[in-house]
Amino acid sequence: MRLVKFLAAAGIASRRKAADLIAAGMVTINGKPPLGPGDPVGADDTVSYNGVPITQNPLHYLILNKPLGYTCTNFDRHAEKTVFELIDLPNAPKLFSAGRLDKESEGLLIITNDGDYAAKLMHPRYEILKTYIVKTSRPIPHSELERLRGGIVDDGEHLCPRRIDEISPGQYRFILNEGKKREIRRLVRAAGARTEQLQRIQIGQLKLGNLQIGKWRKLTAEEIQATLHN
Repeated sequence: MRLVKFLAAAGIASRRKAADLIAAGMVTINGKPPLGPGDPVGADDTVSYNGVPITQNPLHYLILNKPLGYTCTNFDRHAEKTVFELIDLPNAPKLFSAGRLDKESEGLLIITNDGDYAAKLMHPRYEILKTYIVKTSRPIPHSELERLRGGIVDDGEHLCPRRIDEISPGQYRFILNEGKKREIRRLVRAAGARTEQLQRIQIGQLKLGNLQIGKWRKLTAEEIQATLHN
C-alpha cells in the first residue's frame, strides 16, 4: 500500500492532505522520513504521525439521521452535543463527518474514517449533488426564486444552487453541488425570509429513507458507490 493511501485509510487525512503532511516532515516509516508520498508500506512497517504510531483501523461508512441541536465536529470543546455521541462502534475508531450540517439542521449525514471517500463527497469537482427540503417563514415570490436560481453574491461570496423547486408555498427542494457555509440559509435570507426547517434527504443517489432521527446504520457496498454517483 502506498503511504498516502495508508494515511487516508487510517483516517489521518485525505490523500492530498496526507502528501502535505509527508512533505512537512510529520510522517515517518520505521523512524525514518519517507522519500515521498508513494513510498510502499508493508504489513511489518510502523508508520508514525507526529511521533505517534498509527494503527490501521478498518474503514467505516455510516449513515446517520442527524437530529437538531447536534454539531458535526469532534474538535469543538464548547459543543454541548456532537453527532459522534450517537454512534457506538467497537474500539471507538476516530470518525469524522463527510460534509457537515449546522446545529440547526437535520437529516442525512455520512460518517466515515476514509479520508479519500470523504474528499470526493465534499469536493465540488466530483459534482456529488446534495438534496435538501427547506421550510421558510413565508413563501418566496417567484421573482425572488428566479433570482436565487441564477446565483447571488452574499458577503463577497458567490452562491449558486444547482436547482430550486417549489414543493408548495413556503416549502422548497434545494439541490447543491458545493455546499458553502450556511449556503441555503443565506439564500433564503437574501429573499427576505427565514429558514425554519432544513433537512438533507439525499447525497448522490443515496437517500435518507425511513431511518429514524438519531439512528445510524452501516452503508452497504452498493450504497457507498451510490453516494459517488448522481
